[in-house]
Amino acid sequence: MKKAVYAGTFDPITYGHIDVINRAIKIFDKVVIGVSARPKKTLFTLDERIRMIKEIFKGNPKITVKGFSSLLVEFVESVSAKTVIRGIRAISDFDYEFQLALMNRKLNPEIETLFLMPSENYIFISSSLVKEIAALGGDISKLVPRIVERALMKKFNIKP
Repeated sequence: MKKAVYAGTFDPITYGHIDVINRAIKIFDKVVIGVSARPKKTLFTLDERIRMIKEIFKGNPKITVKGFSSLLVEFVESVSAKTVIRGIRAISDFDYEFQLALMNRKLNPEIETLFLMPSENYIFISSSLVKEIAALGGDISKLVPRIVERALMKKFNIKP
């Protein structure tokens, strides 16, 4: 069975993340969405982020969602995967992701990194921008699923 890990903070998950996950499940038998508990300060708790992602993908037997606080390579090993999926939106993402991939290879040469690009419809979306737009009362309905939109509105005390 081919299994991959798509890891990130997902604070919050966006349609860009979902697009990358949907691309990954076309390639792999199983995709484990690894929700990082660290190192960033997040708007949503780990449990909130996991709950939203599980709700979005409920009923899809190819997807598992798990939190982790270890090194990524240790998490990948713990779920018996050999591939890390990383989403790339722009050249600036590639520079950072390339460094991470090389470091992960140094830590465990058995784990490969596969870069996937989201559809051009989602390439501009980032969790940071979504939070900023939501905090200012902007329309994020085309950027995140409804469950995420509602959660952001609640966090920022915005009435529907």
